[in-house]
Amino acid sequence: MTEEQRAALRLEHEKQREHRVVTPRSARVRSLGNLATAREVWVVLHGYGQLAADFLVPFGGIADDTRAIVAPEALNRFYSGKETGGGHPGRPVGATWMTREDRDAEIADYIGYLDRVVEQLADGRPIIALGFSQGVPTLLRWVTRGTTQASRVIAWAGELPGDVDLAATRHRFPPDGLDLVLGSRDEYLPWINLEAVRRRLDDSALPFRVHEFDGGHRLDRRTLATLADVR
Repeated sequence: MTEEQRAALRLEHEKQREHRVVTPRSARVRSLGNLATAREVWVVLHGYGQLAADFLVPFGGIADDTRAIVAPEALNRFYSGKETGGGHPGRPVGATWMTREDRDAEIADYIGYLDRVVEQLADGRPIIALGFSQGVPTLLRWVTRGTTQASRVIAWAGELPGDVDLAATRHRFPPDGLDLVLGSRDEYLPWINLEAVRRRLDDSALPFRVHEFDGGHRLDRRTLATLADVR
């Protein structure tokens, strides 16, 4: 579409009225471990294009009767990958927490959704909140704007969102602040920009620790085990 065509389309949009309808819907949440006996609940947020069931697999090594892992699935699903000629049945499905379209409403929706997951499944137990990749900005908006008070916050291989004022919302984080996890060979390291992240966290006076492992843009089972044992 040319810029002229986009401008013409915007003019047509201006003739329209937008209405907001609040509608209930179901959401898919996967878990590992024993929610009935767990003393702590990890709420883990997947990255762009992932589904909760696949994302949850690496957490199997830390889930047990004392630690439950809960993976809410983002509310927006889509067909990913290229068309192979077989139509939609041959294409994988992924989920995303938001896009640039109707951004503020999407953010408000997932913050409310994640708070309800905690209300319904955690039953007042300590919450360890972890986000991976796109799940990191999702995590930090939820921690700073939602009603859930996490006892630990882990940002794994993702960008700190520019619309979160870390200094003003420092009280929403646990006393130990933020755990940052990165793979030494993560292909998104230039985009994440660890040095800029460090400066921003230093400026906000939010405590943080950096955990690095030998690997790419993925979860690492050994690092997960180490994090689970650190108190």
